Amino acid sequence: MSTTLTVRLTGDLSEFANSNIGENGSFDNMSEYVRSLIREDKAKIELKAFERLKAELELAFSASDDTYVKITPSAIFDRN
Repeated sequence: MSTTLTVRLTGDLSEFANSNIGENGSFDNMSEYVRSLIREDKAKIELKAFERLKAELELAFSASDDTYVKITPSAIFDRN
């Protein structure tokens, strides 16, 4: 699947983006730059989700055994 988009940048944003492209920049073209930004944003969101899950698991594993409630398989079936 491919998505085409048109973005208009003016002023400072245009200058900043263009300074990252070409001989003096890190990217060969604007498409490469935008793909990199999207990848970075995706990675940041995935890292936040992982950190939330990690925190929940650390909390669960640090709980003492007496905080757990015993439940039988039949109780699970009855609940569902």
